[in-house]
Amino acid sequence: CLVIELDTPGGLVSTLRDMVQEVMASTIPTVVYVTPSGAQAASAGAILTIAAHVAAMAPGTNIGAAHPVNIGSGGEKDDIMEQKAENDLAAMARSVATERGRNAEWAEKAVRESVSASDREALKLKVIDILAKDLSDLIQQLDGRTVSLPDGPVKLMISNPEIIQIKESLREKILRTIADPNIAYILMMIGMTGLYFELAHPGTIFPGTIGAICLLMGLFALQALPVNTAGLLLLLLAVVLFVMELIIASHGILGAAGLAALLLGSIMLFDTSKTGISIDTGVLWTTLLGVGSFLAAITYLATKATLSRPKSGAEGLIGEKGLVRKTVGERSGKVFLHGELWTAVSEETIPVDTEIKVIDIEGLKLKVSKTMGGK
Repeated sequence: CLVIELDTPGGLVSTLRDMVQEVMASTIPTVVYVTPSGAQAASAGAILTIAAHVAAMAPGTNIGAAHPVNIGSGGEKDDIMEQKAENDLAAMARSVATERGRNAEWAEKAVRESVSASDREALKLKVIDILAKDLSDLIQQLDGRTVSLPDGPVKLMISNPEIIQIKESLREKILRTIADPNIAYILMMIGMTGLYFELAHPGTIFPGTIGAICLLMGLFALQALPVNTAGLLLLLLAVVLFVMELIIASHGILGAAGLAALLLGSIMLFDTSKTGISIDTGVLWTTLLGVGSFLAAITYLATKATLSRPKSGAEGLIGEKGLVRKTVGERSGKVFLHGELWTAVSEETIPVDTEIKVIDIEGLKLKVSKTMGGK
């Protein structure tokens, strides 16, 4: 006998269908047990529970709200596709419920109307078979029960079972962790920030590498979450606007637009209308404040560095002050500044030891003029 302990807000319909097919065709009695107290078998989890040979719930759990969520941004075409998905999932829910002798009408309502039920309500409605406070209680109630397998009915004789726990592998733990909407969002933000930093400061390598890894992990996690395409595109637009701020001197307009796109994209990233899956408010605003401030600071510093005049080489001498070492005139002269002796010319004759200011560069010669206080 295989007991699956379940606590899930849902998942991809394609994955659900694969799991339901495996359970329906299984020659090993399969029990889905919604546990611990406070757990849920929502969305895809509700249909998987109904498909089990034995469906059980712990006190304080709930099941239902199986309406399919379109991972998209709306529109007439998306509405049609959502209706098709709803009809398809409703038919599957009714089919597996009928096959298992459970409440097919309720199963269809869970898909079409997103109805839910508590553990006691589910037992009363014949959505589940057993209400068990823990695994030991579940095993006691399973003992002697007859279940229908593809090969025929089988009576469970498990009064003294050997319990073997199948633990999650490291890979499964990582995938389960990043599939959390808060973690997925943070990974996306770190990824975009790292890549943006690399674009603003080419050659740093480390931020870009970490950013790429985090972004790929975040995008992978989003596959199992109800993502709103418009929200995701707004986040990408925010990065594009920040990059454009580096290239185009918009005096902060593009940067401000990027912050607005970042805010709107974060709020709209997940479709919470039917699943309740969303980013924690504290995580959302803390991440937004941190990432937004960091991106704004990087954009400001990079733009300032781009627009500022050179500080080295001959061009960096424009505006600098020095002293005449050999009388400067229209043809030639010598001036001393920044510890070096330069050839200089001027439209006026400037005597030795007079303070001058560099106003232009002509080849390897500096064009200078007498400062206001020059003597």
